[in-house]
Amino acid sequence: MKQLYIGVMSGTSMDGVDTALVAIEGNHIELIAHHDTPMPQTLKQRLMSVCIGQQTNLVEIGELDHLLGHLFAEAVNQLLEQSGYQASHIRAIGNHGQTVYHQPSGNAPFTLQLGDANIIATVTGIDTIADFRRKDMALGGQGAPLVPAFHRTIFQSQDSNIVVLNIGGIANISVLPTSGSVLGYDTGPGNMLMDAWCLKHTGKGFDKDAQFASQGQVSQKLLDTLLNDPYFALQAPKSTGREYFNLAWLEAHLVTHDLLAHDVQKTLCELSAQTIANEVKRFTKGPNPQLLVCGGGARNPLLMKRLEQLLNDWQVSSTSSKGVDSDYMEAMAFAWLAARRMDGLPSNLPEVTGASKLASLGVMYFAN
Repeated sequence: MKQLYIGVMSGTSMDGVDTALVAIEGNHIELIAHHDTPMPQTLKQRLMSVCIGQQTNLVEIGELDHLLGHLFAEAVNQLLEQSGYQASHIRAIGNHGQTVYHQPSGNAPFTLQLGDANIIATVTGIDTIADFRRKDMALGGQGAPLVPAFHRTIFQSQDSNIVVLNIGGIANISVLPTSGSVLGYDTGPGNMLMDAWCLKHTGKGFDKDAQFASQGQVSQKLLDTLLNDPYFALQAPKSTGREYFNLAWLEAHLVTHDLLAHDVQKTLCELSAQTIANEVKRFTKGPNPQLLVCGGGARNPLLMKRLEQLLNDWQVSSTSSKGVDSDYMEAMAFAWLAARRMDGLPSNLPEVTGASKLASLGVMYFAN
């Protein structure tokens, strides 16, 4: 029976809140409506401070949790108003929450997503599933990425491998092989470093159409320095975030380099392209391997051009070309994850996250 779910996603770029209303029937998932709610600038700045490890306190964390809960609820209600559906039509909301810190290794692994799901459920009147990552981590996994299981459901590889690439703040891949287990992990920076550098030097939150980067030249010396970071040599499963790849990380590497700002911007684009392509190349198999790109990076013409050049054996295209909106892929995924939780079905992939077993992820917050 077809049922309606709403997925809510606020990624590492913090540009806004993506909401997707989907109809799910078995393995068939249809995007019915979608909406983007901008992130208030003052809220984004407060979140950025926490994410990059600046000193904070429990009052700040509590207030951000509250404010995000209301922002996510408002985003859902705007989607409902726009689409003409009522809260009573929706079986559940799947809310990822805003990640402010992700530490999947060490003596005390943890991940923290903010956005009070009690507020979301109460304000929208819809049962809400949240806290998707920590069950996987309790089972020894990375808690990320969780989207590969969704990619496996909607894309079927046949005679050649398919890699689904999401370029948000962080870039991550889902590898759908012709046979065998699905793989998935974070390759490293996606838009995050480019956005931070662009904001600092142009006052704009992102480099629209790569206009800033296109003025520059790649610094091979800086690129080699950045590529030498140990994260890129780690074996999967692995995941990362803004707490690692941030402006402070970049500026620490820039100390010994005297470069024009647009040269740094172009080098950062090349860093994202090369670290992605280096991983994708490992999975070249079949006569027509496909790289399907989603997320904000799919709209960066310079980054997409470089991926096509570096992966000339691959067919590179947007997931939109396969009928799945590239901007709302992750929001759709969390609607699907909510459906899996409501039905008590497993939604992690231990071969991706490193968890010890399958689990149905997420915690229920009732509207009433």
